[in-house]
Parts: sequence; C-alpha cells; structure tokens
Amino acid sequence: MSAPLRHEIAGAAEFGRVALLLGGDSAEREISILTGEAVLGALRARGVDAEPVDASGAALVAALQGGGYDRVFNALHGPGGEDGVVAGLLELLGLPYTGSGQSALAVSMDKHVSKRVFAHAGLPTPDWRMVRDLPDAERSANELGYPVGFKPNNQGSSFGVSRVDEASGVAAAFAGAARYGEDVMVEAWIEGAEYTASMLQGEMLPVIRIVPPDERFYDFHTKYESEETRYVCPSGLDRKQEVEVNRMAELAIRELNVSGWARVDLMRDRSQAFSVLEVNTVPGMTSHSLVPMAAAQADISFDELCWRILETSFERGGPAGGH
Repeated sequence: MSAPLRHEIAGAAEFGRVALLLGGDSAEREISILTGEAVLGALRARGVDAEPVDASGAALVAALQGGGYDRVFNALHGPGGEDGVVAGLLELLGLPYTGSGQSALAVSMDKHVSKRVFAHAGLPTPDWRMVRDLPDAERSANELGYPVGFKPNNQGSSFGVSRVDEASGVAAAFAGAARYGEDVMVEAWIEGAEYTASMLQGEMLPVIRIVPPDERFYDFHTKYESEETRYVCPSGLDRKQEVEVNRMAELAIRELNVSGWARVDLMRDRSQAFSVLEVNTVPGMTSHSLVPMAAAQADISFDELCWRILETSFERGGPAGGH
C-alpha cells in the first residue's frame, strides 16, 4: 500500500451517535466483550457519543433502528459478526461501519477460501486439506505428515485449534475442531517463529514477533490467559526481512479486498522462509492484543487507535446525523 488511506475526522461530533457492537452469539463472545469495553472507554474518553449494543439475539435489528445511530464500530469476533452477516444487515439499514466490507469479511473468515486466494496470488501458505469426518482427517494428516494442525474453518481466537504429533491424537483433535462447525482444516505444521503484521488505514505498523512460553504454540491460553507469552516489537527482523513480511501482508490484504484495519499472521520456518496463515479483519483490542501493541510502537495511543478505526466507517460514506 503506497500511501495511507485516512479519512481524518477533526472533532467527535462528526461521528454522530455511534453503536458499538459487541458480544454476539459466537464462541468468541467473551473476547468481543473485552474488546468492546476497551474501545468504548477509549472513544468516550475522546468525547465520542458511543453506546454499547450487544449483538446477541433477534433484538439487534430493533436496537439499531431505534437507537438513533449514525454509524457502527464493529467489535464482534467470530461467526455472525466477523463473517459479513452483521455487515450485510448494517448495509441494509444504511449504517456505515468500521473496517472491511461484507464480501471481504466473508472471504477472510473462511480459512479455506482465503488460503486458495493466497495460493492463486503466489503467496506461500502451509499446505492443507479440508475434512468432514474422521477417516478423511486421518488420511489427510498422513498425507501432510506429522506434525499437523487442526482448526475449525470459520472460527477465530484459536478456539478448537490443536497440534497433533502422531496418529493417535487425530480423533481428539478432529472432535475438538468439529465442535465449531462441520468444515475442519488439517494444515501442515510449520516449525519456526510466528509474526504478525498490522494495517491501519493503508499503513503498515511495526511487525511483532510472538514468543509463547515453553515451546507452546500460540493457542487460546497463550493469547488471552498467559502472562508469560512475550511480544517482541521491534520484531528483531532485519530491514530486508521486515520489508518482506509487510510486502506479503499487504498482498494478502489486497487480494482479499480487506480495508480499514486488519492483522496478518505469518510463520517463518527453519529455512527462514515466510508463509501467510490468515488475515484477521476484526482483530482483538484486549490487554493482550497485538494491534494496540504495534500501534504503540508507532506512537499511536490506544485512544487514538480506536478513533482512527472509527474513521474507517467513512470509507463507505454516510455523513453524521440522520438515522
């Protein structure tokens, strides 16, 4: 991305009344609430008229129609909020919202489809198979070679993700991933270092290296519960490597038509080659979250970060006032 794509807002009144969508009905509900509460405090600290709206259940439409809202900050994680479903509703209601549009959200949330897009664009991504039953899971794991990762196809926050080192672990891993949907991804496991590159309004933020404790992988516990996971920023990569990570992240973002803000997760294998894992279109904004860390390294405070994400709601039009 050659230049920042910022629609700069000078005063809080220009945003109008903001519905901050949080919670929802997915497995990531509690993470979304943490994200939403943090963002709500930041926006209110800057004078934004923002109100939390729990996107759980059928009352959401009435809440949005009856709240006098001018735009929406989407803080929903997982199916329903991060896959384009709520975005479609917001477009029908004529409410501008933060981040990517409906189609980009849907494609990015579908790990299988997004990896096909990466492969078509020439972006390295770990080999994978899609399975729906245990025999296929066992066959796919054997074809890919151990270790392999199991993950739900349409889920975030590492829910249902596990590493399998031998055939005896396949059944439990498959069952754990299948709890979150019938489509399960079996993915070749990359031994190496994990990195993440964040984008804000077309500008790449400093890359972060993630170092989980005790040789664990970056699972739910190490993401949200452990105080031992280390986040290294600056990442320790040399300039050439950091440029390459950002080039790959930008290409992944562009190919998925993602806009506004995002986070791209990558691995570097033992030969020092990078691979793209996935693009997160509504990254977490909790105390353990990566985008705020990257922003801080770029001298962007948390309050300013939330303000700038809210600015992305203007990319789809909709002046303040009138709903």
